[in-house]
Amino acid sequence: MRLTELKKRWPAVVETVEEQTPNDPIAQRLRDLGFVAGEGVEVLASGPLGAEPLLVQVGFTRFALRRSEAARVRLRAEAGV
Repeated sequence: MRLTELKKRWPAVVETVEEQTPNDPIAQRLRDLGFVAGEGVEVLASGPLGAEPLLVQVGFTRFALRRSEAARVRLRAEAGV
């Protein structure tokens, strides 16, 4: 599942950040921000038009992401949910 497919307030765990090109700077920036394997993530809200941006919490930090950025983050559902 991708981060863009995650329902609001459903906990999940980051599996990987996919690169669209070799040495993808956006994928690297997402990893630098904390989107790393095993980290908890949750979509808190989305914008009104086109549901963009997404307000996402990873760990204890919140970020606003474009849907194109969020689509690079692959998830697995959190166990027990």
